[in-house]
Amino acid sequence: MELHDVWFVLIAVLWTGYFFLEGFDFGVGVLTRLLARNRPEKRVLINTIGPVWDGNEVWLLSAGGATFAAFPEWYATLFSGFYLPLLLILVCLIIRGVAFEYRAKRPEENWQRNWEHAIFWCSLIPAFLWGVAFGNIVGGVKIDQDFEYVGGLGDLFNPFALLGGLVTLTLFTFHGAVFTALKTVGDIRERARRLAARVGLVAAALALVFLLWTQVESGNGKSLVALVVAVAALVVALVANQAGREGWSFALSGVTIVAAVAMLFLSLFPNVMPSSLNEDWSLTVTNASSSPYTLKIMTWCAGIATPVVLLYQSWTYWVFRKRIGTQHIAEPAH
Repeated sequence: MELHDVWFVLIAVLWTGYFFLEGFDFGVGVLTRLLARNRPEKRVLINTIGPVWDGNEVWLLSAGGATFAAFPEWYATLFSGFYLPLLLILVCLIIRGVAFEYRAKRPEENWQRNWEHAIFWCSLIPAFLWGVAFGNIVGGVKIDQDFEYVGGLGDLFNPFALLGGLVTLTLFTFHGAVFTALKTVGDIRERARRLAARVGLVAAALALVFLLWTQVESGNGKSLVALVVAVAALVVALVANQAGREGWSFALSGVTIVAAVAMLFLSLFPNVMPSSLNEDWSLTVTNASSSPYTLKIMTWCAGIATPVVLLYQSWTYWVFRKRIGTQHIAEPAH
């Protein structure tokens, strides 16, 4: 296997890890409006992801940095062609991070409510737009012979990409709901399970259509296996949630996300960004990659740094593994 193939796999792993981890905290952010009935319950939801949300975003930084270094042509075409949606995602992530930190700094009702609105919308919008972005990456966009995107903003919001956005939004919300059920006690835990059952059915229907569409358009034998795993894991996750087995349900919803993202990358390879104008103008792992020397240096750096990051993040989740409820929320100190 060539180094550019290795780095295609590594970037796929980074995006998979990002969607697995950031997926449930996007979902919890959406649930602050859909599930929480009062301010203490919103604080419970925010506290379930409070210790880990910023660590989850490290996977995005790593995926973006790896793409820039390993496949500069891919990075340039992607970030110039998808500039406005990706900028909106970036702004949302910035505001969302500020909202987590600033929400409790003042006691006024309006202050806290406005930051809670920011958490909701800045979780919902990226959850949707990431699906739109990857729908376009896999489905193909208007790339010319110079490997430059020549389409408009409206071309990105085509039916296939919009369906991809709905899939990621509903799937992340389901992932967040089962995570909430896993991390909470009392009435909010039971309501999270009931909401997960409803959202999960919608996510399953949308995901099945999207993944089958992808398979028909650009799939292969390997992607078909990933599709079957994704659908089966989601069905079993719904069954486990109904049985009150939150740990299994969360693990299987994670398997669904991992298998679905794997399917997209398996359908994509050896392209990294197909051209809808001419197949010969597509960006591939060969024509979009850096030099072998650059990839070699990156491989050594990744081999040293990745285990350290994984160990630290695993330790963080272990430390904050206990369930919480409204009884654990202290009265405001203001």
